[in-house]
Amino acid sequence: MDNQKQTSSLPVSFIDRLWDFFASVRLSVVLLLSLAATSIIGTVIPQNAAESTYVRKFGPDLYSVLDSLSVFNMYQSWWFRLLLCLLIVNLVVCSVRRLRATWKVIFPKKTNYNPDRFRKAADRINWEIKDTPPESVKKICENYMNRRYRHLKTMQEDSAYWIFGERGRWTRLGVYGVHLSVILLVLGGLIGSLLGFEGMMNVPEGQARQTFSLRHSDKSMKLEFAIRCDEFTVSHYPSGRPKEYRSDIAIIENDQVVKEHRLRVNEPLRYQGINIFQSSYGQTAASSFTVVFTETESGMRFEKNAVMGEPVSMPAGRGKLVVEDFSSNFAFRGHNVGPAFLARLEPTSGESRPVLLPANYPNFDRMRGGDFAISVENVEYSYYTGLQITRDPGVPLVYVGFALMILGCYVTFFMFQKKICIEIRAQNNGTGISVSGISGQKRPGLKADVRRLAQKLQKLTKQRTDL
Repeated sequence: MDNQKQTSSLPVSFIDRLWDFFASVRLSVVLLLSLAATSIIGTVIPQNAAESTYVRKFGPDLYSVLDSLSVFNMYQSWWFRLLLCLLIVNLVVCSVRRLRATWKVIFPKKTNYNPDRFRKAADRINWEIKDTPPESVKKICENYMNRRYRHLKTMQEDSAYWIFGERGRWTRLGVYGVHLSVILLVLGGLIGSLLGFEGMMNVPEGQARQTFSLRHSDKSMKLEFAIRCDEFTVSHYPSGRPKEYRSDIAIIENDQVVKEHRLRVNEPLRYQGINIFQSSYGQTAASSFTVVFTETESGMRFEKNAVMGEPVSMPAGRGKLVVEDFSSNFAFRGHNVGPAFLARLEPTSGESRPVLLPANYPNFDRMRGGDFAISVENVEYSYYTGLQITRDPGVPLVYVGFALMILGCYVTFFMFQKKICIEIRAQNNGTGISVSGISGQKRPGLKADVRRLAQKLQKLTKQRTDL
């Protein structure tokens, strides 16, 4: 029988210990310090950079160790999300555990006031009214206090009266508002990292795209709608630097235009919970163009039509040339050479080699040497707009969390529960009045409240005696 009792008590003991663990302040400190430390590491070590950058900086062995720990993508790692989840559980358990005692303060079954506590209060003001009985003063004070304090109680002892007023019990919930705001902020971040995405889409002018590349990933994602760029416009300063660029886009669903919008920088379009930003732009070349082979010795030109990705035969059977890619702004040894074609030269003898063909510098390939200098002509360009595609379903929770945190901090630091006592006692040929106040903590504002209340009561009682 005793063994059965011990066995049945084990789960309860484990739950109690688990409850105490998550309700401990020590756990809160450890979690906050851990999050602060990881944030510092995430600031010192650039996140989501290219793999070659990390290998060059840390070496291949250390890179493998750090990459296995997700140090280079900490904010998306499982252990960082686990820390955030533990912080949420810790805040919830701490709040629930302390809410019972707070609830009894806010909604007590019976309110007891001890006059001795108010007599010893540091914030106490005394004055005397002549030729006025305590009953008249009591009536004036009660009428005023009824309009200012929700919780009011009057006590009488012989010829003395005590009027107790209390308000601001609910302000004890301010700290719970701060806790809830932190929970909402963390939840918003978790939801955004789990269900949100961010990527880039390049849409050529006059064309539509539905698939975009995810940021820091080799994967792509398909939207439920297509984005068409109807027109792209860019204006420049006299120096040639871009002044403004904008895109007239259309949202297409089921082959129908459902929305049109003019995108500018910092003026995004929000559609079906997805944000579409004007991020960049560039030039793209038509798939067909002319490749010119100029013989070095004679200067004779050989023009051939070419298509991107297809081989072009060189004169005199010297080999083949394949134009593989195009860049609207290519940097060569730190200098921007503008639009350029990236090609591969495959001679009949020897190894293939890359060839750079800047469209604005037809003699550029002469530096390579050889029997022929290669250039590209008759290129038709068109603009493409670079769009940033984002979705973060946790943003509404983050906004609510920020607003709640501001409200909770204001209530916690600038509002407080206060208890006021007005003591009215017969004294000589008049009435002695004392006003005092107490609060759960030493609040500078309590002294000012007591002073203002005393001044108001002095004014009211003086008007009464003057009558």
